[in-house]
Amino acid sequence: MPLAVLALAVGAFGIGTTEFVIMGLLPDVADDLHVSIPAAGHLVSAYALGVVIGAPLLAAATSRLPRRHVLIGLMALFVVGNALSALAPGYDWLLAARFLSGLPHGAFFGVGAVVAATMVAPERRARSVSLMMLGLTLANVVGVPAATLMGQRLGWRVTFLAVSVIGVAAIASLVLLVPGDRGHAPAAGLRRELAALRSLPVWLALLTTVAGFGALFSAYSYITPMLTGSAGYAEAGVTLLLALFGVGATVGNLLGGRLADHSTRGTLFGGLTALAVVLALFPLLMRTEWSAALAVALLGTAAFVTGSPLQLMVMEKASTAPSLASAANQAAFNLANAGGAWIGGLALAAGLGVTSPALAGAALAVLGLAVAGLAYRVDLRRAGGVRVGRERVVASHMPSAARTGVPSCSMSTGEPRDGAVRAEGGAGGPGA
Repeated sequence: MPLAVLALAVGAFGIGTTEFVIMGLLPDVADDLHVSIPAAGHLVSAYALGVVIGAPLLAAATSRLPRRHVLIGLMALFVVGNALSALAPGYDWLLAARFLSGLPHGAFFGVGAVVAATMVAPERRARSVSLMMLGLTLANVVGVPAATLMGQRLGWRVTFLAVSVIGVAAIASLVLLVPGDRGHAPAAGLRRELAALRSLPVWLALLTTVAGFGALFSAYSYITPMLTGSAGYAEAGVTLLLALFGVGATVGNLLGGRLADHSTRGTLFGGLTALAVVLALFPLLMRTEWSAALAVALLGTAAFVTGSPLQLMVMEKASTAPSLASAANQAAFNLANAGGAWIGGLALAAGLGVTSPALAGAALAVLGLAVAGLAYRVDLRRAGGVRVGRERVVASHMPSAARTGVPSCSMSTGEPRDGAVRAEGGAGGPGA
């Protein structure tokens, strides 16, 4: 793997740390700024709102710029947002700074995934994306606990200053390690980026992300009451179990990247199936401490196996202009966060039991499987071509990379692609 992927991972580590560390510092922030904890919780929502708004807008606004410059600029905005968070004189200023910090999140991951995928051979693209995402999962294992401890001991403002330093390190890494000639436009331009978003397969891939990760957050948002109310853990032991979730997520991310290089769609189907099974077993697994710990680790693994396949599938379906679609997928992740937590809360409010959010999550995972299956059927229909001798020319609904001069991000998975021409020795059915 090129060292440029390491630079992307450093940026992902900083972003992952600032996104989740606020949850552990809410009491400290609320006490210091003289607001209630529910009001402090709006700082989480402000960041998420920044991600959802910033992901498509910043990706669209920078569509004609070299991607290396875009990544550096996004990380600079990230540094400014976190520095302003540390210096915020009051609650309203901190709320605005958290919103600003969230703006570059989705665009950085979206553009970074495109860069990571285009800097390696086709058969290694999923692993390259998963290594960039490794920074995000390691943030949950190392960055968030360390930053939370720092904030509790030295003050929450010190935490955001430390995250700003990580951002500066990421900028230096991007400048030094991402080659100027491969950073990695030529850009497709805003019109082509928007045209890619009009594709039905792109929207089906985004809906799969919302349903699949909504399943995760339906359960994970209420993991603490499950562990304390059902498994019998003390609140002090929950922190260690959340780190165990991060370990599982790291393993799942790396495993998903390796498997997706062999079969993107097969890895997605397998991951969503495993997620549905794990969540359906939660009421049983949450009965004892050891099985609850196992459930938390398996939840992280099953959920993040699907991360790289989902990101790459969106990029593949928008292959002539992947940056905006890739960033939109990050917005979909955050919509899944909010929507999954809401659905899990409905299950709790209905009096269905402390583990009922996991069962709601299992239903969402099944919905994700259904959407992924529908997307596969659409692909098969769109890939209907005509055989000419021993060649099959696949019909295209979008211009091919060869005609447009735009690098393609499609994967070598044997799945139907837009603008593909394949020579086949056997009967000409669409690839699976």
